[in-house]
Amino acid sequence: MFASWQAMKLWERVLIALVLGMIVGLAAHYSGFSQITGFITVWIKPFGQAFVNLIKMLIVPLIVVTLVSGVVAMGDPKRLGSLGIRTIALYMGTTLFAVTLGLVFGTIFQPGTGVEFGNVDEGTRSMLASSVSQDMPSVTDRLLAIIPTNPIQAMVEGDIIAVIFFSILIGVGIITVGEKAAPLRNFFHAAEEVVMKITLFVMELAPVGVFALIAWVMSDMGLGILAALGKLSIALYLACVVHIALVYGGLIVRTLLGLPLARFFFGVMDAQGVAYSTASSSATLPVSISCAQENLGVDESVAGSVLPLGATINMDGTSIYLGLIALFAAQALGIDLSLVDYFMIAGTATLTSIGAAGIPSASLFLAFAVLGTFGVSLEQYTLIIAFILPFDRLLDMMRTLTNVTGDLAVASVVAKWEGQLDEEVFRAVPAR
Repeated sequence: MFASWQAMKLWERVLIALVLGMIVGLAAHYSGFSQITGFITVWIKPFGQAFVNLIKMLIVPLIVVTLVSGVVAMGDPKRLGSLGIRTIALYMGTTLFAVTLGLVFGTIFQPGTGVEFGNVDEGTRSMLASSVSQDMPSVTDRLLAIIPTNPIQAMVEGDIIAVIFFSILIGVGIITVGEKAAPLRNFFHAAEEVVMKITLFVMELAPVGVFALIAWVMSDMGLGILAALGKLSIALYLACVVHIALVYGGLIVRTLLGLPLARFFFGVMDAQGVAYSTASSSATLPVSISCAQENLGVDESVAGSVLPLGATINMDGTSIYLGLIALFAAQALGIDLSLVDYFMIAGTATLTSIGAAGIPSASLFLAFAVLGTFGVSLEQYTLIIAFILPFDRLLDMMRTLTNVTGDLAVASVVAKWEGQLDEEVFRAVPAR
């Protein structure tokens, strides 16, 4: 039986684990026995946390070695500029489309209409107010933070954008020095092979981690997590599905790449499964890089640079959510929005989502900048977010799945433009 299980593709095992986890979690939640839910929290949830920790352990070393190796593999620093401009342009374009889609679905579903805030927890409101009242970093501060004053500290703290900047500089330095830097170049190539092999080992544990995480979420909250905010949940899931199908599938894969949709979605299922269960783009990054290279035929020079950047700035699911939250707040508070307000929401959500950390529920704390464009006060903001926060986990899971799918779609099309996409690998049935 174990041999049959191992013979299955990873995404199939993850999907089975996801369904089983939901069944076990829901059965525990609605059984009425607190001992069962307590057992899941104490004895099963830690397996999911351990899986997430294993992935997070790999994030910084994987970014460093893949970025350095990727830049060195280009051979010409000028190619890095070309690749970067194309990548950022694609990410910004899809993000703007995403927030517009969020506004459209928010208008259609009216998720904030008839909302009552009577059950909002006062402790949660106080916590949120304290968090948001802290000084928000300015645009200048965000730009300056890209340059690490201490690269080692940036790695320790997991400051991904600073790590990306420093890693690119190392790669450019190796190219510029030339043959004298051959030992360092060989070191990073060997380190990349080792870290990718460790990543494959960790990926084999994905079904266990997914089962544990989903069972815990469902046993703790049940289907009420969606029912309490039904219209907002439905609007978000549908908007994300439409965005994935139209933008990533229709526009990028079919139109720009001219490649089969089925092969793309089969190739990214491993990353989607991990993204959905962990709700963290950063935690999914090692799996995304593996999927891009092994299943989609994206060269390491592109996968190692585009995907870490995407985990930091490509937040289409977050953009959709910010647009929905804006309309949810306006409808719940009885605020009439003008056409100018809609444009302001779209522009602010696009820029704000770029700064969203790749961790669960980070986008909720960025919503204040978006809601502030049409006069929502701090007190009103904390009321809105405190109402949503307890139900945010399953919403965040879908947002993250969307973000990661976008990272892989953009990486594929950039690889093709750069002549670094192996279409035979892309078209082949994924081995995993």
